[in-house]
Amino acid sequence: MFGQDEARPRKARRWTRIAAAVQGPPTVFLILRRMRAPLIVLIAIFAISVLGLTLIPGRDDAGQPARMGFFDAFYFMSYTATTIGYGEIPHEFTGAQRLWVIASIYLTVIGWAYAIGSLLTLLQDRAFRQALALRRFTRTVARIREPFLLIAGYGQTGRLLGRSLDILGRRIVVVDTSAERVDALDIDAYRADVPGLAGDARNPRTLDHAGLGHPYCEGVLALTDDDEVNLAVTMTAALIRPDLPVIARTVSPAIEYRMAAFGSPTVVNAFDRYGDHLRIALRAPASYQLMVWLESGPGARLPRRGRPPRAGRWVLCGYGRFGRELTADLRAEGLSVTVIDIVAGPEPEPWVVVGDGSEPGVMARADLVNAVGFVAGTDNDTTNLSLVAAARRINPELFVASRQNRPETAPLFAAMEIDSLLVPAEVVAHEIYAQLSTPLLWRFLREMPDLGDRWAADMIERLHLHCGNRLQALWRTTLDAEDAPALTRWLRDGPATMRDLLRHPDDRDQRLDIVPLLILRDGQATLGPDDDVALRPGDQILFAGQPWDKRALLETLTINSVSQYVLHGRRVPSSWVWQRLTHSPR
Repeated sequence: MFGQDEARPRKARRWTRIAAAVQGPPTVFLILRRMRAPLIVLIAIFAISVLGLTLIPGRDDAGQPARMGFFDAFYFMSYTATTIGYGEIPHEFTGAQRLWVIASIYLTVIGWAYAIGSLLTLLQDRAFRQALALRRFTRTVARIREPFLLIAGYGQTGRLLGRSLDILGRRIVVVDTSAERVDALDIDAYRADVPGLAGDARNPRTLDHAGLGHPYCEGVLALTDDDEVNLAVTMTAALIRPDLPVIARTVSPAIEYRMAAFGSPTVVNAFDRYGDHLRIALRAPASYQLMVWLESGPGARLPRRGRPPRAGRWVLCGYGRFGRELTADLRAEGLSVTVIDIVAGPEPEPWVVVGDGSEPGVMARADLVNAVGFVAGTDNDTTNLSLVAAARRINPELFVASRQNRPETAPLFAAMEIDSLLVPAEVVAHEIYAQLSTPLLWRFLREMPDLGDRWAADMIERLHLHCGNRLQALWRTTLDAEDAPALTRWLRDGPATMRDLLRHPDDRDQRLDIVPLLILRDGQATLGPDDDVALRPGDQILFAGQPWDKRALLETLTINSVSQYVLHGRRVPSSWVWQRLTHSPR
């Protein structure tokens, strides 16, 4: 999806040159502007002192009148004003000259004190330090010589996605309005250096500094908490670099529609995605469990399989954007919904109860005792926690879903043991990770729910058998001359099955702990292929398995002697010399 460009587009090159020419070196201009007065004072003091020494008459060694030249006067003032002091040249001074030198010394001390004080003030100036940071950042980005992703917004979503991309070996560049978040990049445990800039992503020049026009920029991720900023980033990328793919987050359908007007960005709406996931969880709990596990990435623990009610009435508190999206999704599943909202509309619907959900009387009017599900969907975590506690006190058998808005409250929600928890940042990060890690994983997640809950449960059993409780490595392999040079002849000449491919290089009677998730052939995807499936040249396969078994499979794909043993049981010398010496005429 996000591929490296062969060359920077002409439009991007032209825009970058114009922006650089307009901006110029801000650090140099700032120094000259702030140090202009101290430098003028120093130059004036030196000029007056040198001129005075050339005008005041002196005496030579013979007692004859003599005057200093400009070079001698400048040389004397230079080592005198810098406190070096080599003595009186070219002859001993007269009283008038010494009196002038005394006045010059005190003047230069005042001038140096003024200049040094101004310089120290400049070093502590916020604008100057920002200019230095910008210069250092732009140089760092300009030196990048590998594909990278530009992330606008380093909040909870940006951090989660950044760490996941770093594990995959993908480089990132970060822009965020918070200087504290950018400074945190230096202490985060990233494998590679992550350049960060504290700036407004709505400004096209900020995105240019961050590498939007860089030839190795392979995509833009707009992940801020402000939909308008994400829209501005999407617009800038579409107008300046229309060749770059863009992924943006939003919670507003109107903003999503406006983003779609600029090219074809991938827009992730956390509220809409959560509603889709909840519908899958209602129909097929095992499919939802598998989806969440794979979206969480390597190292994720197998989530608990929920048992949401498939029939009955739900009560929802908070009828904002999230509440409206979820109400529509629940009704699409044939469920009735009673909404509790503190704000009454002009003509309240009969299924809307106006009032504060934390009040017992309001809960009673919503008939929570006879409900099967409860959703705390306000934008305040404290309110949501209190609503959940009150609902469970009235009806302990409720299936409870809640919205968590801030990461600091995660321990509180974990202690409440919410049945279904919406964390918008995690929903967005997991979905974008699934799209960026490999296109095959994204396709697997889109097509997997159509295969049914029983199929998903069997796939979870296979993954649990070979990977354990934690998801291990996910990778793609193409059966071609580049990724599998040792199998080219085997695939061309005879029948080839997945069972043969997954034999262990040390003992072919053992099977590698690897699960094939998907085979893509001629645009058609086969999900969860069994060991008897026939393989063909050009097949793209998505695997999940242990990292050491991934290395073992790589040996089978690339080393001829290993592939001969794994596929045919023949021990073949690994070096070319031994192959020639042991070559049989037959």
